[in-house]
Amino acid sequence: MGFADYAVLVLKDSATDSLDGVPAGFQHEAFVYASDEEFVRQSVPFVHDGLATDATTVAVLPPDRIAILREALGDSAARVRFIDMTVAGRNPARLIPFWREIVGQAGGRAVYGLSECVYPGRSTAAYDEALLHEGLTDIAFAADSGFRLCCPFAATVGIDPTAHHSSTGHSGGEALAEKTFRTPLNDVPDRAERWEFGLADLGDVRKWVNGQASSHGVSRDRMDDLGLALHEVCTNSIRFGGGRGALSVWIENGSLVCDVADHGRIDDLLVGRVMPPLDGLGGRGVWLANQLCDLVQLRSGDGFTQVRLHTRLR
Repeated sequence: MGFADYAVLVLKDSATDSLDGVPAGFQHEAFVYASDEEFVRQSVPFVHDGLATDATTVAVLPPDRIAILREALGDSAARVRFIDMTVAGRNPARLIPFWREIVGQAGGRAVYGLSECVYPGRSTAAYDEALLHEGLTDIAFAADSGFRLCCPFAATVGIDPTAHHSSTGHSGGEALAEKTFRTPLNDVPDRAERWEFGLADLGDVRKWVNGQASSHGVSRDRMDDLGLALHEVCTNSIRFGGGRGALSVWIENGSLVCDVADHGRIDDLLVGRVMPPLDGLGGRGVWLANQLCDLVQLRSGDGFTQVRLHTRLR
């Protein structure tokens, strides 16, 4: 499925059915805006609905959208929690745990969230992960009846403005997420440097990647973050992927990209997006990578797993 097809489908309203006007489950809505005025016209009533019901109301938006919404809300803006999406959601895999914390802190109160995850200016890889996040959200919050999430999409990102008029239910988002998760990422470029590794090679792999990162200007702190994330992911390949893995490293769009591939399979679509239990066998490596890297892409199906770590050079 191409990016445009995925974008059209994921935008469809996935709100569940209701009984006597009361939502029966998690509501995940969306709208497309082509101007600041249209953004205000769609978002302000949603926010006002949340405030009118005394719901915890949170707007996670790019800075320019925050400024516009604050002005449009006037005095009501003081009752809304505003979060910069370019920070909180730079790696889209951090957003499900972010919203999980918001819902948990609400203490049973309803939560209204306005979330522009697919915003103009993201790289192609980040767009893909933001769209995958939209589908995985339906899975992660299916049982949260008090959570209503509305996602604006700028028309400039290329999404069909008519797609949001359809409705698929939660199964639509889950099916799209499943298909994307089971489809390999685009091929590693020919210019990439490659390393086959096993357990005895982990120390050398880390030194080699540190050398690559240093030569391209990655700071010491960021290099340490990448080294730890890569060690965890490579260890997972050895433990769960047949004892060996393949590492490829290249520069793309101002980031150092490390791709780790093996022959294992991950069944849990939410791996790395939900805090793993302390006594669990796996999941901590990908979770940690998501906290340390600017972007993490994970795909897994029959006989393959890919984890692609992106670290910005500056």
